[in-house]
Amino acid sequence: MDTHLHHDNKPHVEEHLKSSQTLTDIVIGMSDGLTVPFALAAGLSGAVDSTNIIMIAGIAEIAAGSIAMGLGGYLAGKTEQDHYNSEVKREYYEIEHLRHREIEETKEFFANIGLSEELQDKATEEISRDKKNWVDFMMKYELGLEKPDPKRATKSALNIGLSYIAGGLVPLSPYFFIEHPVDALKLSVVVTLICLFVFGYFKSKITGINPWAGALRVMLIGAFAAGAAFGVAKLFEG
Repeated sequence: MDTHLHHDNKPHVEEHLKSSQTLTDIVIGMSDGLTVPFALAAGLSGAVDSTNIIMIAGIAEIAAGSIAMGLGGYLAGKTEQDHYNSEVKREYYEIEHLRHREIEETKEFFANIGLSEELQDKATEEISRDKKNWVDFMMKYELGLEKPDPKRATKSALNIGLSYIAGGLVPLSPYFFIEHPVDALKLSVVVTLICLFVFGYFKSKITGINPWAGALRVMLIGAFAAGAAFGVAKLFEG
C-alpha cells in the first residue's frame, strides 16, 4: 500500500540524488578552499613581512584553484554523461542485433525478484514492445545507471568553483585588515580552524559518520597543513 498521499495528483519527483550531488560538490570545493589557501597564507607568513604579497598570492591561488577544481568537476560530469550515452547506444545495438540475449537477461531480472515463469514471460513481452522503455529499463536495472542531468557538468563546475572561492576567502580575510603577517596569521588560524571544525561536523553528519570525530579530523588536517607550510617556510628562511 502506498503510504505517500499526493492530494494534488501530481507525480512525486525524487530530489535526493540531485541534492546529494550538489552537497558533494560543495564539500569538495569547500574542503580544498579552506585548506589550501590556509596553508599557503601560513607558509608565506613565515617567509615574508608584507601582507600585500600574501593577499596577492592568496587571491591568485584562489582564482587558479577555483578554476582548476571547477574544471575537474566539469570533466567528471561530462565523463559521466558520455559514459551513459555510450551505454545507451550499446543497449540499442544489443536490442536490435542480439534480441534473444537481451530477452534472456530481462527474464533473468524478473526471475531474480521472484516472479513465476509465466509472469516472467508476460513482463518481458510487455517491456520489450517499446525499444526506448526497454533500453531505459536495462540501463537502470541491468547496468544500475541513472540518466544524468544534462546540465550536471556545468552545475558541478559552478558549485565546486564557487565553494572553493568561499572557503579560500576565510583564511585570507584577516590579511586584508591586519598589517603584520604573523598577527594576521594568528587570527586566520582561529577563524579557519573554527570554520574547518563546523564544516567537518556537518560534512560528517551528512555522510553518516560520527560528526564530532569527523569535525576534529578535518580541523586537525587543516592545522597540520598550515603548520607544516609555516615550519618549512621558516626553515628555508633560516
